[in-house]
Amino acid sequence: MPALPDAVEAAVAACRAADDKQATDVAILEVADILKVVDLFVLASTANDRQLKAVMDEIEHVLHTELDRKPLRREGEPSSGWALLDYGDVVCHLFSEEARDFYALERLWSDVPRLDPATGQQRAAQHLAREGA
Repeated sequence: MPALPDAVEAAVAACRAADDKQATDVAILEVADILKVVDLFVLASTANDRQLKAVMDEIEHVLHTELDRKPLRREGEPSSGWALLDYGDVVCHLFSEEARDFYALERLWSDVPRLDPATGQQRAAQHLAREGA
């Protein structure tokens, strides 16, 4: 079952917010068919903990002001290299570059569709492994 339009809209807004704060490797993974409790993962990498906090804050701000959505929970700390914003149908995983390589969510979820972070449209290629991962 594909992600619902509201989830896609929120994921694209989160990607735009992350991009506005210069996050890298921004991606949307459609996990609805496997997890059943969440539709989409948004992944983004940051260069340091200050940038991770800025990306986290910007995603919260954009989703709240544009879509009237607040996270159900926040986990992790920017200083740990990983933080999570859980919106129910969309979960944003924010990483330092090192933590993203360590957790390797793209490899773990390599069989799920990937959506374009700018449009929310499904990409033709289903190969999700990051270069060099």
